[in-house]
Amino acid sequence: MRSSLLLIFCTLFLNISIGFSQKNNKEIHIKKTTVPIKLDGKLDEAAWQVSEIANDFFMNKPFDTAYAKSKSVVRITFDEKFIYVGLEAEQLKNTYTVNSYKRDFESGSSDVFSVSFDPFKDKLNGMQFGVSPLNVQREGLVSLGEEVDFSWDNKWYSKVTNYEDHWVLEMAIPFTTLRYKVSEGSNTWAINFGRFFMKTNEASTWSPVPRNFKPVNLAFAGLLIWDDAPPKPGANISLIPYLSSNYSKDFPRNENLEASKPTASNKFGAGLDAKIAITPSLNLDLTVNPDFSQVEVDAQQTNLSRFELFFPEKRQFFIENSDLFGTFGFPSSRPFFSRRIGLTRNKFTGLVEQVPIIGGARLSGKLNDNWRIGVMNMQTAKLNHTDNEFSPATNFSVGVVQRKVFSRSYIGGIIVNKENVFKNLPASSTEGIDKYNRMAGLEFNYYSPDNRLETETAYHQSFSPGAGKDASMINQYIGYHHPNLDINFGVARLGKDYNTEVGFTPRPGVYNVFRPIMLIFNPKNQKVAKKINSFGIGMDGSDVFDLNGKRLDTEAPIFLFINTPIGTEVSAGYYMAFTRLQFPFDITNASENPNPDFSRNVVELPVDVYRTRNIFLNLETSKRNNLYGEFLIYGGNNFRSVTINEGKILGIESTFNYRIQPYGKLAMDVYYTDIKMQKPYNSVKYWLLGPKAEMSFSKSVFLSTYFQYNSQTNNTNINSRLQWRFKPVSDVFLVFTDNYFAEQIPRFGIQPWTPKNRALILKMTYWLNV
Repeated sequence: MRSSLLLIFCTLFLNISIGFSQKNNKEIHIKKTTVPIKLDGKLDEAAWQVSEIANDFFMNKPFDTAYAKSKSVVRITFDEKFIYVGLEAEQLKNTYTVNSYKRDFESGSSDVFSVSFDPFKDKLNGMQFGVSPLNVQREGLVSLGEEVDFSWDNKWYSKVTNYEDHWVLEMAIPFTTLRYKVSEGSNTWAINFGRFFMKTNEASTWSPVPRNFKPVNLAFAGLLIWDDAPPKPGANISLIPYLSSNYSKDFPRNENLEASKPTASNKFGAGLDAKIAITPSLNLDLTVNPDFSQVEVDAQQTNLSRFELFFPEKRQFFIENSDLFGTFGFPSSRPFFSRRIGLTRNKFTGLVEQVPIIGGARLSGKLNDNWRIGVMNMQTAKLNHTDNEFSPATNFSVGVVQRKVFSRSYIGGIIVNKENVFKNLPASSTEGIDKYNRMAGLEFNYYSPDNRLETETAYHQSFSPGAGKDASMINQYIGYHHPNLDINFGVARLGKDYNTEVGFTPRPGVYNVFRPIMLIFNPKNQKVAKKINSFGIGMDGSDVFDLNGKRLDTEAPIFLFINTPIGTEVSAGYYMAFTRLQFPFDITNASENPNPDFSRNVVELPVDVYRTRNIFLNLETSKRNNLYGEFLIYGGNNFRSVTINEGKILGIESTFNYRIQPYGKLAMDVYYTDIKMQKPYNSVKYWLLGPKAEMSFSKSVFLSTYFQYNSQTNNTNINSRLQWRFKPVSDVFLVFTDNYFAEQIPRFGIQPWTPKNRALILKMTYWLNV
């Protein structure tokens, strides 16, 4: 701990001594209008003519040394209910690139104009609203300065008028949608406007942002000065009830793959979500009997590791303000991971299934300019896996507090508590399950005003019945982000008794070292710069040591890369890995396959020291073309030791996309892994195929279908979702999901397309403002 405090002191001293500061003189005044504004995509009201304008956008990409070539003029005003943003965007109509009509389109897939608000000027948290030239909307919450989560949904309005050489936008954002506070004196917010033009790969912002940062980065936002104070919003209560009908059919099998009688069920569900604004910046979310059946299935992964894989959270209730709860700790150890609530893996089918959630509450947001809090409590019900296998009912509680220090840094604390309820459960089914698991942590995260320097210092302690004394985690990270040099170094010590059952900690009892570094060059010669935007060399280094300092694992890929002005990137390198197996291990993870014959005669690699050496080539093409994608190929020696010298691996990871503008896209994921080991060790060829179609028939009707074939887990999954957004943030979903065996298992009479389970769900949600 002493060394960590010394390091953080040194970094703070460095920050002060070299005089990092971010001065931005961009300002825009906002005046209240008394003239009604009709939202028609025409800036012809008198209020627009007298409002200040924001223009002269500056490039962020591909270069940050010139004004944007695509001109933009922005105006802003407000009345008692809405803040209005008007835009005149120079762009030929035949150059539009729009991924689809579907709301919340992904970044880098469409032309877009966006406005980012940071009402508390902490330069870390805010809201972003974006619109494409075809009036497709997206909104997101900004966290950690530049990370945007577009899963956040809320009500706001926009209208676009298209002309041959430009398009005009009017946005009306209700004050009830925004999170802010009204001061007695002068009121100012941080604000920035941005454009992204796909055909030229041009990202630009009104207040300049260096190109080594994302355009949304709030550290570089300008100032919005309120000549008239914004209104104090009144009560803001939204009720979101749902009704659902679920037909499912299971084809159960025991551990020996013997089939039993199929079971079918019809379930009718009803529940309610509520959003209550305690203050304009503090929100209470309530949920009763939530249902997440409409959430898209996980993208499957081939697992060749010794540890649990990480899958992202997709359920909306857990996503809003997720940074407040989920970013504590280190990437290799998070004390809170929301997927531990309401989701479990069925050890008989290998599939993720829902655990019934009875209800929950979450209070999160800003108390004032300096304090941010989050409190969450969720209760799940008992889940029956088989007649003798249960997951107990469980209560989850999380409390978080953050105190702003300096200009954009904070001290944070977190408490997590998990309580299992063993009532009415046989003792045999609760064997090995603790009555409770708890943790408490304290962190200090420093971000320099210009975002070049950041540090994170943390200490966490876990508590479980009968746990040993070494149940703490301490980490220190420091990062320096310069346009020509990006350095990251972090160390985390996880005690052998450190246990976070509601977190993501695959490997306690180790030191984790994180040490990526990248050197970046930007050509000055104009002829070269037209072809090469940047190039450089980097290394994504990481190490794992046991608590006695013995090295267990090292990964050290070193690579060269080239970026072009149109957004294509090529990289190639040499991958080096060191692995000290502490117990025998099958590097093919053949036991992931439900076929017992697949892993019956597998001989695991013995305890020893192994080295892997690969070369790799990665190509990511520009998204400005309708056909784009990414292709990675790697191969070489694999898990070789003094006694094993014939290990080889060949891998391909690729994603291809075809944009059918503006109706959607077709995509195809192809993953291939070929592992060849000398006898008697296991050799395999794994395929993971994922064709996907996303289509929008209008701005309110969307269809997505995802097919996944995974030979490692012997599973084929089909997930199809039809969505009708009949009113703003109100939807009808029809979802079909099906799981089959992907390959035959002759000894048990299982053929490809033998069913495992299937379900058909109809669900309706309705957003009601009270």
